[in-house]
Amino acid sequence: MNIPFLDLAAINAEVGPELDAALARSRTASHYILGPELEAFENEFAGFCGTTHCVGVGNGLEALGLVLRAAGIGPGDEVIVPSHTFIATWLAVSGCGATVVPVEPEKNGFNIEPAGIEAAVTPRTRAVIPVHLYGQPADMDAINAIAAKHGLFVLEDAAQAHGARYKGRRAGALGNAAAFSFYPAKNLGALGDGGAVVTGDAALAARVRALRNYGSTERYVHPVQGGNSRLDELQAACLRVKLPLLDKSNDRRRKQAAQYLEALARCALTLPAVAGNGEPVWHLFVVQSTGRDRLQQELRDAGIATLIHYPRPPHLQGAYAALGLGRGAFPRTERLANEVLSLPIGWDFDVAGVAQTVAKLAVQ
Repeated sequence: MNIPFLDLAAINAEVGPELDAALARSRTASHYILGPELEAFENEFAGFCGTTHCVGVGNGLEALGLVLRAAGIGPGDEVIVPSHTFIATWLAVSGCGATVVPVEPEKNGFNIEPAGIEAAVTPRTRAVIPVHLYGQPADMDAINAIAAKHGLFVLEDAAQAHGARYKGRRAGALGNAAAFSFYPAKNLGALGDGGAVVTGDAALAARVRALRNYGSTERYVHPVQGGNSRLDELQAACLRVKLPLLDKSNDRRRKQAAQYLEALARCALTLPAVAGNGEPVWHLFVVQSTGRDRLQQELRDAGIATLIHYPRPPHLQGAYAALGLGRGAFPRTERLANEVLSLPIGWDFDVAGVAQTVAKLAVQ
C-alpha cells in the first residue's frame, strides 16, 4: 500500500476548476485586502455557523488572541484551557498577558472535563477555552453552566470543528465567541493560512475588526493599539468555493470513521467515543494503543502513514517550563501523548484496506 496521511492535492483537485476561477476573479479585482470576497465569505460563514458576525483574520492562533484582547482579558487574569490540546490554545492566552490554567481531559475522551473546570476557577478566572478536539464537540451545556455561575467568558477553539454540531447547533454558536483556523489541512482549508472569529456579539465583533487592522475601522484613525491580521481576498475566494461543499465532505469523513469503528471494534485499540449529544466532523480519527510506537512503525512499513496529535503536551514544552509543571502533573494528558495515533481520513482512499491492516497489526 501507499497511503499518505492526507492528500491535499487530491482534495483540492476535486474543485480545481472552481478554485482556478476564484483565484482569477480575485487576481483581476481592484481590491486585494478587506475587499468584497472577504465580506462575502464573512457573511456566508457566519450564516453557516448559525451566528451573526464573522471576522476573517490571518490564522487560528490570532483568532483566539484577538478575541481574548477584545474581551478585555490580559495581565492578572486567568484563563482555563485544556491540558490536552495543540499549544496554540495556550499561546493565545500567554500572548495577551494572561495566565493559563490547564485542566485534564475527560476520563474516557479527549475534550476538557467540565468538573475540572469547576475545580480550577479562582477569583482571577476570566475565561475558559473549550477545544472541540479532533472535531468532537466539547460538553458545552455543562461548560456554559459553569461559566454562567462564575461570570466567565466562553471562547470556543473550533479550529478542528468546522460544521460539527452539539445538540443540533453548530460549533461557533455555542459560546460567547469562537475561533476557527483555515489551515490547509482543516476540514475547511484554505490554500495557505487563514482564520476567523465568529460571534453573536456585535460590539465584540467590532473590537476584533479594529484589532485585526492596526486598531482602526476608519482610515488613519487608531483609537486602540491593534495589529495586522487580515484574511486576504485570495484565501476568502477559495474558502467561498469550499464552504458550500463542507457538509458533503464532512459526510465523507463520517462514513470513513464509521468504517474504522466497525472494522476495529474487536482489536486491541481504544477507539474514539462519540457523545450522544454531539455530531463530530472527524477532523482526525484518533485511536489509542499502549504499543503505539511499534504500531506506527509497522503501519509505516506497510505503506500507511499516520501522525501523532500530540506527542508532547504543552506543560512539558520548553515554552512553559516557567510554570514548573513537570511530568506527572497531568497524568491523563501524558498517557494520551504516549498512546494516541491518528489514522488517515478525509480524502478518497481505500479505508477498508487501511482498517484491515490496522486490525491485523494492532495486537498488544
